[in-house]
Amino acid sequence: MSRFVVRPAQAGDDAGLVRLAEGAGTGLTTLPANPDALAERVERSLSSFSRAASGQAPTGTECFLLVLEDVDRGDLVGTAAVYLGVGHDRPFWNFRRSIHSHYCHELGIRVDSEVLMLANDYTGAAEVGTLYLDPAARLPGVGALLARSRYLMMAVDPDRFGSRVIAELRGWLDADGRSPFWEAVGHHFFQMSFERADFLSGIGQNGFIADLMPRFPIYSDLLPPAARQAIARAQEASQPALHLLLKEGFRHSHSVDIFDAGPVLEAHPHDLRTVRDSRTAVVMADTSDEEPQEVLVCIPDFTRFRALRTTASPDSAGGLVLSPADRAALKVGLGETVLWCRA
Repeated sequence: MSRFVVRPAQAGDDAGLVRLAEGAGTGLTTLPANPDALAERVERSLSSFSRAASGQAPTGTECFLLVLEDVDRGDLVGTAAVYLGVGHDRPFWNFRRSIHSHYCHELGIRVDSEVLMLANDYTGAAEVGTLYLDPAARLPGVGALLARSRYLMMAVDPDRFGSRVIAELRGWLDADGRSPFWEAVGHHFFQMSFERADFLSGIGQNGFIADLMPRFPIYSDLLPPAARQAIARAQEASQPALHLLLKEGFRHSHSVDIFDAGPVLEAHPHDLRTVRDSRTAVVMADTSDEEPQEVLVCIPDFTRFRALRTTASPDSAGGLVLSPADRAALKVGLGETVLWCRA
């Protein structure tokens, strides 16, 4: 069975990242199948890891790009990322959902209407994203390792990631693969396809949103039923990711994506299950009296960060028994400190 390790993306990963981006298709706009764009993303990630390792404060927008490697074959089979400083250098747009109440005391009538307002509510937040796993590697536990490795990385220094972390999910699509919300709203204002608008926004060219989108509230009741039902509803392909996020401690916010009305989830880094439950341990080789359990383990060092999922035995004295193969995959020695939590 293959052994998988999550680690920071490196300069030599370009070809593997391009292959993953091509497999992900156009839906994952933060992972463009463009060698130059991916090389720039890796370089920015390496700088972010370097600043974090040296204890420097975050500067503007930072990117921590992780890859999942099949260490037995040497292939890259997945990606995940954490972005700091959302909206720092360009607006991060969303629709804020709120209720407007109207009263007619003379007739005894009250009408509550949901309205969508253009907003920049998440400026400065951290965002988790760029989650993609090669279909051939979608084995039990592998997707959870890839997704939760981001939170293990946060657990190394939670305060670095601010007071709010968000996750956007792709919005609902109909049987023909079209977004009912886009067809009812964005299509009329942007005069371009959903795919093009999503691509431009994904690569940071989102000035057209402020230029073309009306600043007036949009009353949901005036939208077609299919568009109303799509608000804050994740597409079928995103349901597993939604389940993982909710299990981790994210909660639904009052905001949705501006294009397809997909849900925006949020949490405080310290409230995430992986961050909250992780603990340090000393790597041991001796047999433990404790029962083996499924765990996630990482090196709590931005310079050497690596994470894997395995079966290990915690020790009551603060140790963790790892096999020689696991120690080799993590590149960690006996007596060194690791960070771990239950899988």
